[in-house]
Amino acid sequence: MQTPEITVQDLDTVLKAGKKPVLLDVREANELENSRLEGIVHIPMGEVPGRLSELDKNAEIVVVCRTGGRSGRITDFLLSSGFTNVKNMVGGMNEWASTIDTTMTVY
Repeated sequence: MQTPEITVQDLDTVLKAGKKPVLLDVREANELENSRLEGIVHIPMGEVPGRLSELDKNAEIVVVCRTGGRSGRITDFLLSSGFTNVKNMVGGMNEWASTIDTTMTVY
C-alpha cells in the first residue's frame, strides 16, 4: 500500500481555506525551535504508539516531520492502527520552509 501524501502547496491551500486538519508533528521537542506550524499537536515519533488515545481515529490528520521520512512511517502506522484519514506531508518542514514560509529555518 502506498502512503497517502499531501504536498506543502496543497496543505497551504487547505489551511488558507479555513479547514483545520489535525497537524501531528512527530519531531523531537528541540526540533520545534527551528520551525513549527501554528496549531500543531506535538507527539514525538517514539511516543505515538503509547499516545494513540489522544488522537481521533476519524479526524483528518496530516503528519509532519523534518523531511517526510518519520512522518511517512507514522502515517502508515496510524492507518494500520485503524485511523481512516491520514496523510504524510511530503518534504516535511524543510519543504514548507523552502517553499511556503521562507522566514522559517531549514535545518
